[in-house]
Amino acid sequence: MTAMTAITALIADDEPLLRDHLQAHLARLWPELQIVGQARNGREAVELFEREQPQIVFLDVHMPGMNGIEAARAIARRAMTVFVTAYEQYAVQAFEQGAIDYLIKPFDEARLTDTIGRLQQRLQQPAAAAAPGGDDGDPGDRLEAVLDRLAAQLRHQASGKPWLQWIKASVGSAVRLIPVEQIAYLRSDEKYTLVVWEGGEALIRKPIRELVDELDPEQFVQVHRSVIVNLRQVAQITRGANETADVHLKGRTETLPVSRSYLHLFRQM
Repeated sequence: MTAMTAITALIADDEPLLRDHLQAHLARLWPELQIVGQARNGREAVELFEREQPQIVFLDVHMPGMNGIEAARAIARRAMTVFVTAYEQYAVQAFEQGAIDYLIKPFDEARLTDTIGRLQQRLQQPAAAAAPGGDDGDPGDRLEAVLDRLAAQLRHQASGKPWLQWIKASVGSAVRLIPVEQIAYLRSDEKYTLVVWEGGEALIRKPIRELVDELDPEQFVQVHRSVIVNLRQVAQITRGANETADVHLKGRTETLPVSRSYLHLFRQM
């Protein structure tokens, strides 16, 4: 990056006063930064990003329609992301997995100054090192995985629906109501999802991407693009080659793959 290269950013928040507040602070603390526009929601943020291609996006997590987490997923690794939120748990999880930083509302100038310092440091790095994901893409993969999970939580909260308690499945000529707490894991192929529980196995037509939104994320986690596992059924995790791992289940002989995008879920093992 040369001294003449413009540094650009966009701000997305559904509260106009907060957008203006952040822009005013940025103008005072980082006058070289050019704000290319403000967005009222995630959809506008993505559209503005596609048009202006800024290096930095400030995204409020909770916005109507497409929220900030979903907007970050759409923008993916093409910009540095700073989450702005009143709910620290969402931003902290994303920050731990590769988002550049987060601001908790109401933020002060000292905290924003720290964020600006991190952004400026990242901008000075070579392009390969500065991009989320680095050389091997792992941090970027982890960020995408945690954003997927956070987006599912936000969608479920917005729906007001309780977490799924039963799964209806055809077993032979009968229809079974399978309590989710008895499920060991779910594994999908192109058309069906295999439900494996204490009483046997059954196929259902609902895809993994829908089930992961409906199951309590404190109990069920996606560990592979085609596998959801019940954490209460996990006996141990063994690391494999190339940043992968295997899940070993209680009382079962089969193992389940953990792709490197989801290995961060077991980083304390």
